[in-house]
Amino acid sequence: MSFKYKKKVLDSGLTVITVPMAAESVTVLLLVKVGSRNEQPSVNGISHFLEHMVFKGTDKWSEPTDVNKVIESVGGVVNAFTGREYTGFWVKIPKKYLKLGLEFVHQLVFKSLIPGLELEKERGVILEEIKMYQDNPMAQVVRKYMGQVYQGTVLEQSVLGPAKNIKKIKRQDFFDHLKKWYVPTNMVLAVAGGGSDKTVALAEQIFINKADSKIKFQDKLDKKSNQQQETQVQLIKKPIQQAHFCLGLPTFERRNKQRYALGILNTVLGANMSSRLFEQVREKRGLVYYIKSSTNSFLDRGDLVVQAGCDANRVDEAIMVVRQELGKLKQQASQITEEELVRAKQYVKGMLALSLENSKIVAKMIGRSLLLENKVRDVEEIRTKIDQVSQQDVAKVAKQIIKDHKLNLTVLGDFDDQNRFEKLVI
Repeated sequence: MSFKYKKKVLDSGLTVITVPMAAESVTVLLLVKVGSRNEQPSVNGISHFLEHMVFKGTDKWSEPTDVNKVIESVGGVVNAFTGREYTGFWVKIPKKYLKLGLEFVHQLVFKSLIPGLELEKERGVILEEIKMYQDNPMAQVVRKYMGQVYQGTVLEQSVLGPAKNIKKIKRQDFFDHLKKWYVPTNMVLAVAGGGSDKTVALAEQIFINKADSKIKFQDKLDKKSNQQQETQVQLIKKPIQQAHFCLGLPTFERRNKQRYALGILNTVLGANMSSRLFEQVREKRGLVYYIKSSTNSFLDRGDLVVQAGCDANRVDEAIMVVRQELGKLKQQASQITEEELVRAKQYVKGMLALSLENSKIVAKMIGRSLLLENKVRDVEEIRTKIDQVSQQDVAKVAKQIIKDHKLNLTVLGDFDDQNRFEKLVI
């Protein structure tokens, strides 16, 4: 399956991309190219905080209860999300209510009231959200690992921000943030699903806001270097029964041509239940309940990480087996079997095919590609690039990124001796 999309830049400067699908629903997604990496340290967390605040009242629906009801009353769902490089606001709604979906997203982003009373209430909500993730060891170990592997760069900043910032962010800070970043030229409106041929015309009627800002998909490279020179280990003490750890390595930027080979390497290593790590760590040794590997790709850098949770008494063994499997990939990547290679490619393409049945995923995939790469990666192009990956390509990436002095180990559990874990990787 491949999509025929249409793209148009409105007079306001907003880029609109539409993807027709055979569906009874339609997803309207507005992406803004701003996230935690764009924030000043003193207001780190404001992008996520703002994502909450836009639901607290708009010009058309002034009360939070009205905002909550308007989409649900016609059988739709609405939400938002914030990342390190972008923020998104979306509605999935029966296709006959497309115009309402467009109006709703427009109101959230361009007509939000940011009421002072609601600000004080939501401040407490965000602080509770921070505590919730701190209480969740699977989430906390990832957050700590991300701060470690991107130490010294803007990507080190948390999406939620520190509690001390949330406590002092003022109403004017939100308006300053909106004025700088929330302008049509820094946005992509992606509409996917059973929408109307009039989608672009409706968007032109609704999204008429212009702004003085000249910002457009700004790519501001981080001039700070995090060229890691030695293995890094951190221990987070937490009185829990299990141990959780992340063991990761820096990779490369999002647009790197080796992205597809890295995806295949990651799949062979630990992306699914037929991967090497799942077989060796869970099935063969019974060390863990969960283990997985994944990749993160940003504008100017990225990482490959293995995450697992295991019996605290066997965490050393689990870490060592992961290290061994990484070592095998580096030393013997050219020996990846043809069966492994084919299976990994089929898995990646299969996951892509399954995702294309969901209009929300399609809108995000197409919109994010345009927002972050200034182009749309066609589905057939992606499939072709995956098929072209060879054993030699995977071997080249493995040797390039798997280096002992680049390892980053984050361990969370009821431990006191960090030196114990340093001995496992140094």
